[in-house]
Amino acid sequence: MNALEYRVGIGWDSHRLVSGGPLRIGGTEIPFDHQLDGHSDGDVLLHAITDAILGAASAGDIGELFPNTDPANHKRDSADFLLAARERVTDLGFAIVNIDCVLLAERPKILEYKSAIIERIAGIVGVNTYSVGLKAKTGEGIGPVGEGKVIEAHCVALLGRAPGARL
Repeated sequence: MNALEYRVGIGWDSHRLVSGGPLRIGGTEIPFDHQLDGHSDGDVLLHAITDAILGAASAGDIGELFPNTDPANHKRDSADFLLAARERVTDLGFAIVNIDCVLLAERPKILEYKSAIIERIAGIVGVNTYSVGLKAKTGEGIGPVGEGKVIEAHCVALLGRAPGARL
């Protein structure tokens, strides 16, 4: 078969909001009076993208590669996780075609930071900005997102591999 092989992966993450700041989403610092609580920097968006990319290549998940029981991952920059995922799928012969994400947060409003977040993600994974989609939604006052207790991210990644690429 001479057609490209395509693989799709899904990623999801959520973290509680706690007092303090700034907030870090998509590798971008956003001025806010709360931050995400996590073993690493808690960047839900980069975590979800990391899992989507790894899942598309059947290459594990963020918890397997970077366990929260490892002190080396404490307060670690989540961009490191995403870069490692990119390298892992590249070593398997895949290229990242595109990423599409939905960020669920009641506050803060993300629109002002959307371009910077997309540029940062594109830079980490090595694609053009038009290959990264990002939508921000609120919880409409419903559930933990709507009550401003958590932020969630859902992502899909599409990988492609040329015929004859090594496994």
